[in-house]
Amino acid sequence: MIADALNSAIVAILEKKQELNSLDYNDARYDDIEEELHDLEDDFNEEYGDVLEDALEDVHAKIKSDADILLPTAYLASSLDGKELEEGDETEGVWVESDSFPGVEMRLVLVANPPRILLILADQERVLWTAE
Repeated sequence: MIADALNSAIVAILEKKQELNSLDYNDARYDDIEEELHDLEDDFNEEYGDVLEDALEDVHAKIKSDADILLPTAYLASSLDGKELEEGDETEGVWVESDSFPGVEMRLVLVANPPRILLILADQERVLWTAE
């Protein structure tokens, strides 16, 4: 099933992001870990790009947004624990505008466990897509 493989791929990227974020830029391993992360992201976009772009098109249609759809990795959360989302970290996901919610700041975020796309509106989260 695609959901299991997609979830594993998201988890691998988020774990690598956390590993990279735990290192000081001067750490000898930093460049290697950063390269590993970029390789994981490239593989992810190649493997799941079409499926996720279709899902993102559906999500954009649901919220009536004409914003450009970016590479799926742009929507990824920063960590597995979702702490950044709970804290309202505005660097999570991709900012979008919506005709359904004029003037409201919102973001789309791709998270794991299960793989899904969330719409973040201020202090609210709405699941707009879940992998099957």
